[in-house]
Amino acid sequence: MKNLRMKSARAAKDMSQEELAKICNVSRQTINAVEKGDYNPTINLCIAICKALDKTLDEIFWIQ
Repeated sequence: MKNLRMKSARAAKDMSQEELAKICNVSRQTINAVEKGDYNPTINLCIAICKALDKTLDEIFWIQ
């Protein structure tokens, strides 16, 4: 399942996948795969993404 909330939150901060990847210490391909729903991130990566985007885990990763 695509993570459009993550992509939207990243875009709202005018942040590229590359910038988010550097903050989270992963590759741009990993961020792309998470957004596309091709990769299930670890809880540590989820937390790093949320901190970088100033969002909660519920806002980005909880399926509603």
